[in-house]
Amino acid sequence: MTAQAVDRTFRIGEVAERVGVTTRTIRYYEELGLLATPAGRDKGSHRIYREADITRLQELIRLRTLLGLTLEELVGLAEAEEARAALRDQWFDDPSDAERLEIIEAAMPLVQRQLDLVRARQGRLHEFASELETRIASLEARRAELTGA
Repeated sequence: MTAQAVDRTFRIGEVAERVGVTTRTIRYYEELGLLATPAGRDKGSHRIYREADITRLQELIRLRTLLGLTLEELVGLAEAEEARAALRDQWFDDPSDAERLEIIEAAMPLVQRQLDLVRARQGRLHEFASELETRIASLEARRAELTGA
């Protein structure tokens, strides 16, 4: 891959089309702090994005869709992930064992918060699946009554 391919930039419309969202959604994600506002952009100039920005946006959209998150929950999840990334960077800066223990202690509640959110969604999905199974059983019983089976 050439350096030119790595450094390719995209305008907001291209990003929106590629990710499958509106340009307004991208701007709103920027306002919420979910997506960094392109650095050095003068007011009124074109927004320019890099591949990493597109990857982040795709991940945010995937998480929101997959977990059915509100924007507030998505912001919280993203903040926890950013904090974990900072802790990972500290881990690889060759800290002492005591500092590594502090990093672990700081990371645990962040991961727990993310896990709690996922489990809450799983619980809601399980409840919904149970409701659907009950409906199917009811429909099967009614079908059996009508067909005499």
